[in-house]
Amino acid sequence: MAAVRRADATWTGDLPSGSGVVTATTSQAFADLGVSWPARTEQPDGRTSPEELIAAAHASCFSMALSAGLGRAGTPPQQLRVSATVTFDNVDGGFKVVSSALTVQGKVDGIDEDAFRQAAEGAKDGCPISQALSGNVELSVEASLD
Repeated sequence: MAAVRRADATWTGDLPSGSGVVTATTSQAFADLGVSWPARTEQPDGRTSPEELIAAAHASCFSMALSAGLGRAGTPPQQLRVSATVTFDNVDGGFKVVSSALTVQGKVDGIDEDAFRQAAEGAKDGCPISQALSGNVELSVEASLD
């Protein structure tokens, strides 16, 4: 059975001076998060951006994929701390998401740094959000054990 999720956004005004809100409609985990062009390209000032939401999706998806892979290998993690840094930049006169850089620090018994890095690379390539971004966005991962 397919999992279907929905988010809704409302925008008012033109791009440079307008603003909007985004809501996680399915889960109701957040409602009316503010978004604006200046928050996207300059300082957030308490508002989010599509790129920050992509970063949240990528970090959480990757952490699940890495946890699953480590578990299948017989070394389930005690803890994974994951960051995703998504870069939005002006490229050839137009804005685009250019990269998502993952960083993970893990507490995992029974595994060495090299095996952990290999597991992280596999999770980077295998997580569904990475797959959605692949071919359009540069993906990287930096992994280390505590």
